[in-house]
Amino acid sequence: MDTKTGGFQEPRYLEFKKSNKTVNGQPILNKYSTDLTNHHDFPGAKAMLYAAGIPDSDAMHNQPHVGICSNFWEGNPCNMHLHDLGKEVKKAVINKGMLGWQYNTIGVSDGISMGSDRMRFSLQSREVIADSVETVTCAQAHDACITIPGCDKNMPGVIMGISRHNRPSLMIYGGSIDKGYSKVLRRPINIATCYEAFGAYQYNTLKQPSDGGDQSATKDEIIEDIEKHACPGQGACGGMYTANTMAVAIESMGLSLPGSSSTLANSPAKLRECVKAADAIKICMEQDITPDKLITKRSFENALVITMALGGSTNAVLHFLAMAVTARVTLTLDDFQRVSDKIPFIADMAPSGKYLMADLFDIGGIPAVHKYLIAAGLLDGGIPTVTGKTLAENVASCPSLPQDQLIIRDLKSPIKRTGHIQILRGNIAPAGSVAKITGKEGLKFTGKAMCFDKEYLLNEALNNGAIPDHPNLVIVVRYEGPKGGPGMPEQLKASAAIMGSGLKNVSMITDGRYSGASHGFIVGHITPEAAVGGPIALLQNGDEITIDAETRTLSVNLGDEELDARRAKWTPPRMPVTRGVMAKYAALVSDASHGAVTDLF
Repeated sequence: MDTKTGGFQEPRYLEFKKSNKTVNGQPILNKYSTDLTNHHDFPGAKAMLYAAGIPDSDAMHNQPHVGICSNFWEGNPCNMHLHDLGKEVKKAVINKGMLGWQYNTIGVSDGISMGSDRMRFSLQSREVIADSVETVTCAQAHDACITIPGCDKNMPGVIMGISRHNRPSLMIYGGSIDKGYSKVLRRPINIATCYEAFGAYQYNTLKQPSDGGDQSATKDEIIEDIEKHACPGQGACGGMYTANTMAVAIESMGLSLPGSSSTLANSPAKLRECVKAADAIKICMEQDITPDKLITKRSFENALVITMALGGSTNAVLHFLAMAVTARVTLTLDDFQRVSDKIPFIADMAPSGKYLMADLFDIGGIPAVHKYLIAAGLLDGGIPTVTGKTLAENVASCPSLPQDQLIIRDLKSPIKRTGHIQILRGNIAPAGSVAKITGKEGLKFTGKAMCFDKEYLLNEALNNGAIPDHPNLVIVVRYEGPKGGPGMPEQLKASAAIMGSGLKNVSMITDGRYSGASHGFIVGHITPEAAVGGPIALLQNGDEITIDAETRTLSVNLGDEELDARRAKWTPPRMPVTRGVMAKYAALVSDASHGAVTDLF
């Protein structure tokens, strides 16, 4: 057992690493695969490798094996092009005198599964992805690993996987989608437009703006036009949603090449990045740059800073915590609050703002933002990266943000003086919860509870127009946590429908989670969750609930005596699944405040 990563290693691997890092002063690049390919200890393995494409004995004995793992599958724009990117990487790897082995792991389309039971498979896919990267790398004796993820859980999954095997690795983000455009609305749209349009459609408020568009279009024609044009091609969802949040954070940790997170999926620059990745992975092998040297408390600090500055997804909390558990780095909810308290929110990007990653790409992308934040002393430019240079060195020659750009605010006049992510505790969430509060909806909300024991029940109420439009309503969705869901599904369909419907003075709290596209006065990740008897299970319709970002509390106006009386009457629900992957996940998963991981820690 490798005491650093917890991943399985044959004893000969560890012994070889310690005693043979160089030969005649030159670094050994094939220090794992040589166990199979040198001498004749494993003739069957060599026979299979020749059959798989190793051209001759010189390549067999001397060339390092680089695994190229994409999260490719058809049927999802975030992932449909990743195998092709992998082919470009393989060509570049071979041109650098290495052996490239393509494989891929799974993924779940959050956009396609949203608002249904299919979404329960989303978060657990992160664990399957990590398991796959660890499994193939170790079983096949790969010397290095290049991962190519696309959709939300892909990014943390591959980082958790490379952290476990701890061999030279880097990540190529599949890239963001280009902007969509509605011919009927005559304005740019994106995937979030679809979910908000659903609420407007159900509440009969979907109509043309008065200043443009086809005024004769019916609501069915409007929503059909949105469905057809929101996603114009390959790439992940275009706002500062979860996929882009994670890609930006991982680049800020030094685990991908400069610009990877903001380079669009359909751009020539993304293909050039695939070629550059071969140079970088060779540098990582030559300089022994391994994940444990990059995934550190310093690099997580950068991830937190960039997430707060750009208004990133609340899912980042779950994923950073999970990545930290896997890397054996101490990271807690208090770290998120500490960084949020000091970092201003400066990006006018969707979901709460108007711009998309395609717009940021046009003004220099994330390297320009890095340069800005490093110069301001907010981002640590001294961390090492997969290029062999520091983060500051990587962006030193990149263009700065243009003076006339409107996307990234001046630090002296931010959208909000502190970060949008707030960690709330209180008698509803004694072990923590995560709020996304930009300040646009205020900092405090008190209202009467309206409780739903599953997300689908809220969706049915929205479909029937049964959510009343009266002041100060707190919608409670429970039994949707990591164990209770199981799978902690995202609540974008409901939260976006509320926004799109025009319902005012409505907030929402849940032991589930939200999409990066969600916005409004929302709180998720409530811990302990309802399924294990958390206080959220004890709430009743009409209870007065207060969400206070200033005091960082989420509380119900009930005394301990009343809560204890309700707890005495509460009975645990029957587990919704008893077999298959979701049953295994529910049995192993930790709570949301510890990342909802299945790793032992």
